[in-house]
Amino acid sequence: MYLTKEVKEELFTKHGSGKEDTGSTEGQIALFTFRINHLTEHLKTNKKDHSSRLGLLRLVGKRRRLLDYLVKGDIERYRSIIAELGIRK
Repeated sequence: MYLTKEVKEELFTKHGSGKEDTGSTEGQIALFTFRINHLTEHLKTNKKDHSSRLGLLRLVGKRRRLLDYLVKGDIERYRSIIAELGIRK
């Protein structure tokens, strides 16, 4: 499996406030970005996998909504997370 417990803990420790804080906005955005990158690579080799493509589009939408929430609440946190993850608007 590509997303093990250790990988999740590392993501939440690096981008959230701790490995137990799985509900932080930054941690969720980091997790969604990791999953989006994995699915993008998968779809490069499996072009006809439409169910994974639909899952990818749903993840992108969830991440976009979380980023919009972060913009409304705290623009500095938004700028720092997109700089860390390399996300473009």
